[in-house]
Amino acid sequence: MKTVMIVAGESSGEFYGSLLAASLKGIWSDLRIIGIGGERMREAGVELLSGISSSFGLQEMLPSLMRNLKTFRRAKRAMVEFCPSVVVLIDYPEFNLRLGRVAKRYGVKVCYFVSPQVWAWRKRRARKMKEFVERMAVILPFEEDIYRKEEILCEFVGHPVMEEIERVYNTGDIPIPFQGGIRRCLRIVQGNPVLSLLPGSRPHELESLLPIFVEFVRAFKSEYSDARFILPLAPNIERKRFEVILGILSGEGVKVMEGEAIKALASSDAAVIASGTATLQAALLGTPMVIVYKLSPFTYFLGKALVKVKYISLVNILAGKEVVSELIQHRACTEGIMEEMRRILHDGEYRTHMLSAFEEIRKPFLGKQPSQRVAEMVGEIAEWKY
Repeated sequence: MKTVMIVAGESSGEFYGSLLAASLKGIWSDLRIIGIGGERMREAGVELLSGISSSFGLQEMLPSLMRNLKTFRRAKRAMVEFCPSVVVLIDYPEFNLRLGRVAKRYGVKVCYFVSPQVWAWRKRRARKMKEFVERMAVILPFEEDIYRKEEILCEFVGHPVMEEIERVYNTGDIPIPFQGGIRRCLRIVQGNPVLSLLPGSRPHELESLLPIFVEFVRAFKSEYSDARFILPLAPNIERKRFEVILGILSGEGVKVMEGEAIKALASSDAAVIASGTATLQAALLGTPMVIVYKLSPFTYFLGKALVKVKYISLVNILAGKEVVSELIQHRACTEGIMEEMRRILHDGEYRTHMLSAFEEIRKPFLGKQPSQRVAEMVGEIAEWKY
């Protein structure tokens, strides 16, 4: 029986895994897909071996260490038990680079989808990946050259975020005009302005940013009394863990939703976003934003020493310059966010410059079908006929 394993470690990768699973099933309907992921992958037909258990930074990683070890053992056993032809590793390098070496020992071919950020830190990983990676499918245009220099077969396939955006725009239940139609579909009472708040998907991100969002919402409402706020929670978040502070935000008039980040951003005049995939979502949608981020002091200190990039957001990295403001650590505060929001909403030149930069960022991603292309790559690696 044709079998593929897909391994994702956090919310965004799990979403990409679900899109890939659907594309694989669309080509080979009898394909068995096993993997590590979340509910979206399960709904796409993946037999889950374990749920995702992402972590970030040393202090944040320790509580989930034992769970990760158990998940790793399950993945190793599955390679022997199910004999997949190909394992697709999605980002999550601390886990997946080790698993890729195991796959090589067991004779399982590896397709790496969504590159580790070798351009930011630990650049030698790209060279080491040549030992076990059959094909690389990268989602950022500049990553292709990095792997080709290491003589690894690599292709820029586009970004799955564009697939999600296209799906939202092509849905039939949203009336025109689009922004107003989405607001009505989300049952957002018309206000001016409408802001999205995206605190990230990792527990430490929510713990550090949600209290800041409470203060910001209160301050913003004092200046813009008819403002509306949307907070789309990333899937796979343990909502009970944050019930109290989410309740406070709801009491302040914030519409808290499960998922729907694309719809929330598309309906918004501006956004406050934790650094991550959501920054690219906003840029591709043309939603002005400010980036906020906080880490534990120790993790931040360590990151400053190890990470060799000038910016933390994908938007600025892709632009090669500061297009959006990055408020990090002590700068991630109500005063800083308020100042930036006033510029976005009232400085026409500043807003136009930001939106023009977003247009340039969008160009390389147009016309790509990443999930379909990676599904085809899997078939090519396994030497399956269509």
